[in-house]
Amino acid sequence: MKKRKIASAKGKLGVLIPGFCGAISTTLIGGVEVVNAGEGKPIGSLTQMGRIRLGKRNDKRNPLIKDFVPLVGLEDLVFGGWDIFDENLYESAKKAAVLDPTQIERLRSRLDARHPMTAVFDRKFVKNLTGPHIKNGKNKYDLAMQLIDDIEKFKEDNGLDRAVMIWCASTEIYIKECEVHSTLAKFEKGMKDNHPAIAPSMLYVYAALKCGVPFINGAPNLGVAIPAMVELAKKQGVPIAGSDYKTGQTLMKTILAPGLKSRALGIRGWFSTNILGNRDGEVLDDPASFKTKEVSKLSVLESILQPGIYPDLYKDLYHKVTINYYPPRGDNKEGWDNVDIFGWLGYPMQIKMDFLCRDSILAAPLALDLVLFMDLAKRAGLSGIQEWLSFYFKSPVHAKEVYAENDLFVQLEKFENNLRHLMGETLITHLGVEYYK
Repeated sequence: MKKRKIASAKGKLGVLIPGFCGAISTTLIGGVEVVNAGEGKPIGSLTQMGRIRLGKRNDKRNPLIKDFVPLVGLEDLVFGGWDIFDENLYESAKKAAVLDPTQIERLRSRLDARHPMTAVFDRKFVKNLTGPHIKNGKNKYDLAMQLIDDIEKFKEDNGLDRAVMIWCASTEIYIKECEVHSTLAKFEKGMKDNHPAIAPSMLYVYAALKCGVPFINGAPNLGVAIPAMVELAKKQGVPIAGSDYKTGQTLMKTILAPGLKSRALGIRGWFSTNILGNRDGEVLDDPASFKTKEVSKLSVLESILQPGIYPDLYKDLYHKVTINYYPPRGDNKEGWDNVDIFGWLGYPMQIKMDFLCRDSILAAPLALDLVLFMDLAKRAGLSGIQEWLSFYFKSPVHAKEVYAENDLFVQLEKFENNLRHLMGETLITHLGVEYYK
């Protein structure tokens, strides 16, 4: 297999973040500073700690992923972004209260001077938040042009060779795809007409792609999934990926559900509830924003279990998801699941699962990996939807003619084989017959 031509990873990579002062962003940026100082390990990051098998099992070739594919080094990342709150990263990290206070104090000199740019924001799309650090414009197209100016200035001021944009801001209200999203021409006209179905997140996507900057959607917002943005990504030769980081409860579902299905065990009901006290929990306390998250979370089981193909096992599955805002818990989310399963002759059984996770601690390494892999994709000449990164998302963006693949283990195989393909290595099928001839 021929290795794909990939441009050098040398130089500075800008990481542009809408939601710059949030819990995920401060945990990511602070964490990279800690790792670069040699004071902690990037646990949870495949780019930094994961290995990939190459060749046959008895070849014993298992390099670190970062030694196998050409990735930019953490010391060459330059962070910037936008937020509706004009706080420096030190103040924001203290408020997010994810990292240990003593650790935040040690990082103070590296976080104090970093402030966000003014954000594009419309409270109609995130009803439970407001802030003073907001752009004004005559229409949505004008706001998008301001974002483009921000991107170009940030690249110039920081001597950047390349940039990637990653959404770490809030979940917007639920929006259905409509005519204004169908083509780039209609979308651009819609921006000038202030069309109500064009959300702020879409303006960030548009601005990034116009600047040749890959975009990663870390929330369940419609964003990159609309045809207009897919069209623009292909036109500009820029990769896009999303949507919605797969971190806590949904990660557990995509591990457990494929296991139950692989043993032909039936499921009658799956009840999931969460308590969460950070800004994300506050935003999702609004029913319109929760609807966006609910659709993302509910879609996972159906695509994995395929009730249309396995009606005896999953046709009548009842799936319920709730999220409850509970301020005392802060960023320490608790996801509780009750699963009613059945086995031989229909006899009932139950599974109870209580995941006391830390939302941003799980999300930060995902964000890091996605930034590095999307930069790799751009340097490899890939454009449009990068479904091979669906491993990281609850609602993977995918081609319209296929269903979303949510089985974590299928996603992992797809992810690893895409890396092998880029580097000209043999794809691994796990057939294994060669060992027994």
